[in-house]
Amino acid sequence: MPDYTMTKGYRITASTGIHKGDRDYQQDQVDLLSHHRIPGCMLGIVADGMGGRSGGRKASDQVMLTAKQLFDRYAPETDDAPAMLKQMIEEAHIVIKLTAISAEQEPHSTLAAFLINPGGECYWVHTGDSRIYHYQGSKLAYRTVDHSYVQTLVDKGEISEDEANHHPQANILMGCLGAEEAPPIAQHYIAKLQENDVLMACSDGVWHYFSPAEMGSALSMLSPREATEFLIQKARSRARGVGDNLSLVVVKLESLD
Repeated sequence: MPDYTMTKGYRITASTGIHKGDRDYQQDQVDLLSHHRIPGCMLGIVADGMGGRSGGRKASDQVMLTAKQLFDRYAPETDDAPAMLKQMIEEAHIVIKLTAISAEQEPHSTLAAFLINPGGECYWVHTGDSRIYHYQGSKLAYRTVDHSYVQTLVDKGEISEDEANHHPQANILMGCLGAEEAPPIAQHYIAKLQENDVLMACSDGVWHYFSPAEMGSALSMLSPREATEFLIQKARSRARGVGDNLSLVVVKLESLD
């Protein structure tokens, strides 16, 4: 999509970034879709595939295909946004389970997506441990809560957020697309995005290496393109040769005045 779009007195600047990290192949997928009929309507989405070279990539590919098909049919003036995002997870889950028949290993994927309607309404959905962050300037307003084993330990007060980042079982998910059980679905709503708001969806290969304050500083001070490049470069450096795939999409609202 173009670097920016105009809507309701704001300029929306945006960028995506992706890198295979230190892995042999890329299983993440990321996209930022502008609605072909509705100016100011867009969908940002990240999928972190798992399950061997063919399995993980097939899973994240199916997430993107499902998302594009549903978003293409979406009409913000008449359709229910939370229902469409929920359908995105449910349909992708079914399709991924069907691809397991021909996959190298059992395919799975996370999904984190935010939908912006004309006028600034914003809806989120996620399953797994890919995250969405909402910053107001450099201050964290809200982020998704992972569907992971270490998050259950954090919720119980047994470990801290920082300890969760370095826990040996940090990669164990409690639910995702393609698993035997139906995926957990978490949603969030922002009534109206404001000037200086920033949204970021990213895989764990990105967020694992930053505190919320560090990300907030980068996202507020840099343009979306500069921020994606900086966060990928810094995560690669901090991974010290053992980094995961990285993917992120950043959207920033700026006043036209």
